[in-house]
Amino acid sequence: MAFSGKWETETQQGYDEFCKLLGIPDDVIERGRDYKLVTEVVENGDEYAWTQHYPANHSVTNKFVIGKECDMETIGGKKFKATVTRDNGKLSVRFPNYHHTSEISGGKLIETSTATPAKGTVILIRTSKKI
Repeated sequence: MAFSGKWETETQQGYDEFCKLLGIPDDVIERGRDYKLVTEVVENGDEYAWTQHYPANHSVTNKFVIGKECDMETIGGKKFKATVTRDNGKLSVRFPNYHHTSEISGGKLIETSTATPAKGTVILIRTSKKI
């Protein structure tokens, strides 16, 4: 139950470069840069409901069971199938354009998204505190 609860963004590293790589428009990047994203996680054994609340009352919820293929959605609304795995307490999933991991470290939620385009690796690290 380590992930359960509400988490609010404290810091983001690599935000602009990562968003540009994903094709997010500059005005949306600007609005989201200082936004305190709230991530809400409900964990019940291997079942999760993972919701991220974005600016302008936009939310995305992905429900999944560890080790089972499920339907997921990106912030942009793109639907895809993926399997979330757990290794040493770290959740891991492959999104269409990047690999995402989530872990609890020092009481913080650490989310790392890694994209590897032809011109080199781009990493977004978001650290959130429990609220």
